[in-house]
Amino acid sequence: MKPIWIVDDDDSIRWVIEKALARENLITKSFTNARDAMVALQSEAPQVLVSDIRMHGASGLELLQTVKAKHPGLPVIIMTAFSDLDSAVAAFQGGAFEYLAKPFDLDKAVELIRRALEESLREANVEQSISETPEILGQAPAMQDVFRAIGRLSQSNVTVLITGESGSGKELVARALHKHSPRSNQPFIALNTAAIPKDLLESELFGHERGAFTGAQTMRRGRFEQAEGGTLFLDEIGDMPFDLQTRLLRVLSDGHFYRVGGHQPMKANVRVIAATHQNLELRVKDGLFREDLYHRLNVIRLRLPSLRERREDIPLLAKFFLAQSAKQLGVDVKRLSETSMHYLSGMDFPGNVRQLENLCNWITVMAPGQTVEIADLPQDMLPVAVANNASDSRKNEPAKQTVVDASPSMPNDHFPQERSTLSSANWVALLELEASAMLNDGQTDVIVKLGKSFESIVIRAALKHTHGRKNDAAIRLGIGRNTITRKIQELGIDGAKDD
Repeated sequence: MKPIWIVDDDDSIRWVIEKALARENLITKSFTNARDAMVALQSEAPQVLVSDIRMHGASGLELLQTVKAKHPGLPVIIMTAFSDLDSAVAAFQGGAFEYLAKPFDLDKAVELIRRALEESLREANVEQSISETPEILGQAPAMQDVFRAIGRLSQSNVTVLITGESGSGKELVARALHKHSPRSNQPFIALNTAAIPKDLLESELFGHERGAFTGAQTMRRGRFEQAEGGTLFLDEIGDMPFDLQTRLLRVLSDGHFYRVGGHQPMKANVRVIAATHQNLELRVKDGLFREDLYHRLNVIRLRLPSLRERREDIPLLAKFFLAQSAKQLGVDVKRLSETSMHYLSGMDFPGNVRQLENLCNWITVMAPGQTVEIADLPQDMLPVAVANNASDSRKNEPAKQTVVDASPSMPNDHFPQERSTLSSANWVALLELEASAMLNDGQTDVIVKLGKSFESIVIRAALKHTHGRKNDAAIRLGIGRNTITRKIQELGIDGAKDD
């Protein structure tokens, strides 16, 4: 692990932080001014940078700018006096991880540096993971099964049927199968059969001869010919018209086809990989899909998990897409706060990886500041209370001349107006929001009030689970019978009964 850099022209501040971090067995390196730190950045980099905002010579904001230009993922903590909060805001706009108001509590400072350190190490792991898996990202067990299947199937010419929800990455899997196959030096041709009008699909697949129909002024090669020697990926195969299914079956059976309007049989040396989000067995049963074609395609089935089945991959994918989006737009990479990352990891994402990618593109363009909090997400993704607060705050902002669509580019059904039941990751984020709101309102005894609410909710849930039996509820909660009886009385909980 690289050292933590401390930049401050106050000897006592540097000494205090050095000693505190030394007790935590953390290595430090100190600088008395920003210029020396900038020079050192030419040949090395810290794991975390802690810098004062006002120093002789270059300021902490100038140092922050230099760091972000060279190491956009490096967490920078800016130290500032209480009277200098405008500079703290500027620090956040410049991409600072957090600011530390002087005079500060030493334990809180160490805790903050620890959080920045964990973030830095996570970023390093993500960068390594991305470089090691450039085609498909995923560390979840369900994705590891997919990777193993790709490894086994890539050296074969067998037909593969990829199933999975829309946006889950079926074409990426097909491309990976092609890339690692003996056909990798030949074309990979993809065709979404649902996106081509029925009247044109036959010509798209098999080509046509000159004069085959009105407008066919020249001979045209179809996708089977274009993919000769390589791989043809037929996406959304379940939507293929029934009469064309017969022609596709013939190609898969004997490897021959005719161009539209042609009389000369063409030989196809193509590996076919098909994909669908539909239940083909049900479509066969309903008479919408040929049973013999289904069995011909379903030689090997590879199921791609939905994003909600691999939630542990959401942080990895989000950071990758944010970096990718920033690179395309030529801007600094934005980062999701720990709270907002927890929140997103608890979402269902009905649009799967594609929806997450679209969201990251939206964040790069629309979210204010470099660190993205829950309230900065699109309004349709927020819990009702947070969305209302965000809406109220926007009402108080000055009117802007340019009106921009503030929703990510994706189908509306991917962002339901009513959020479904929150997962374990979401309630932690919402608890933090509630605590922040109470503190901002000037309330006192916040921990007592929230603690009582927490205990009441958990005990009520346990009693509901045990049908009101106190003893059973106490056992499930890991507390004593006398304790649960006392808390039921203190909190005014009804419905409890003796076992």
